[in-house]
Amino acid sequence: MEGNLKNVLVLSFGFLLLFTAYGGLQSLQSSLYSEEGLGVAALSTLYSGMLLSSMFLPPILIGKLGCKWTLVLAMCCYVAFSLGNFYASWYTLIPTSILVGLGAAALWSAQGTYLTIVGNMQARKTGQVGKDVVNQYFGIFFLIFQSSGVWGNLISSLVFGQTPTQGTIPEEQLQACGASDCLMATVPTNSTKRPSQDLIYTLMGIYTGCGFLAVLLMAVFLEPVRDAQPEGEGEKQAPPFWSTLLSTFKLLRDKRLRLLILLPMLSGFEQAFLSGDYTRSYTTCALGIQFVGYVMICFGAVDALCSVLFGRLARHTGRTALFALALFGVLFEKNKEAAFASYRLWEALGFVIAFGYSKFLCVSAKLYVLLGVLSAAMAAYGAVEYLESRKAGGPPAAERTNPAEEGATQTKL
Repeated sequence: MEGNLKNVLVLSFGFLLLFTAYGGLQSLQSSLYSEEGLGVAALSTLYSGMLLSSMFLPPILIGKLGCKWTLVLAMCCYVAFSLGNFYASWYTLIPTSILVGLGAAALWSAQGTYLTIVGNMQARKTGQVGKDVVNQYFGIFFLIFQSSGVWGNLISSLVFGQTPTQGTIPEEQLQACGASDCLMATVPTNSTKRPSQDLIYTLMGIYTGCGFLAVLLMAVFLEPVRDAQPEGEGEKQAPPFWSTLLSTFKLLRDKRLRLLILLPMLSGFEQAFLSGDYTRSYTTCALGIQFVGYVMICFGAVDALCSVLFGRLARHTGRTALFALALFGVLFEKNKEAAFASYRLWEALGFVIAFGYSKFLCVSAKLYVLLGVLSAAMAAYGAVEYLESRKAGGPPAAERTNPAEEGATQTKL
C-alpha cells in the first residue's frame, strides 16, 4: 500500500474511533443530563468555545505543531470530555466542554489541510491532477468516518437496552412530545428516567477507550507532512501573529463568503436541533432513552450513504444541485486553513444561537426557525452561483470546478 493512502486510512479510522465515542455522547447529553438544563448547557458551552477558537487557533496550531500533532492534541480534548461524563456535573462537563470547543476547530481544519496536502503530494508523484486525487481521498475519509454515527449510537442502545422493559407511556405525556413539547413540561415516567449508574459507567468506559485508541493510532502511525512551497520561492518568512490571528476574518472581504455565511450557520442550527431537541423531545419523550441510539443510527447510515451517492448523482444532475456540501474548499482554495476554520466558526455560531434560544421556545417554533434559515441560506447560495456565472461568462462555479475538497465540510463536531 502506498504511503499516502496509508495515511488517509489511518486518519479515517482515527476519526471513526474518536467520533464513535463523541457522536454517541453528544446524542445523549440532553437526555441524560436534563436536570437544570445541564446537557444543553454543556453543548452550548462547547460550541461557544469552538466559535472563539475558530477565530484564531487553527492557523496558529497548524503552523506551530503541523497537522499531525494538532490532530493528536485536539483529539486529547475530546477524550477529556468522555472522562468528564463519568461524574457529570457543572464542575466536570462545562470545563471539558470548553476543551472540546477549543480543539474542535483545530481538529477539522487540520484534517482538511492534511488530506489536501497528501492528495497533492500523491498527484505530483503519479502525474495525476491534484484535485482529482484530493477528491478521492476525501471520499475515502468520509465513507469511513460517517459510519461512526452508526457504531457510537449502536453501542449506547445496546448498553442502555439492558434495563428492564419500560412501562406504558401515559397518553398525556405523548401529547407533550415532538412538536408540542414546550420545554419538556412533563411528569417523569419510566421512559424518561436515567439508566442505572453502572450502565452509564460501562458506556463511558467504552467511549473513553475508543478515544484513547484514536489518539494512539494517530500518534504512532500517522506520518507528519508539510505543505510544499512553489519552486523558486525559497523559504518564506512566517506571517505576523496578528495576521495569522485575523486570517479567518480577512476572508470576509470576499463578497462570496459574506453571502455564504448562512450555509454553515444552517448546519449548526440543524445539528443543534438534532442533538438537543430531536433526541429528547421526539425519541426519549415518546420511546425512551434506550431508543436514542437506534434512531440516530438511521441518521448516521443515511449520512454515510449520501457521502457515496452524491458524487455519482452529480454526474447526472450537475454539481450546482449538490454543491452546498463542499463549496468553501473550492471557492477559497488558496486559503485552505482559514476557509475551513471560517466554516467551523459560522457553524459554531449557528449552534450557539440555537442552543441559546433552546430553553425559551417550543419545538414547533424551532422548526419554523429552521425553515426560515434554510430558505434564506439557499437563496444566498443561489446568489453566489449567479455572481460566479456572470463573472466567468460561463456555467456556475460549482460546475466549472472539480471540488478539491468535496465533502470537507460534511462534518460533525
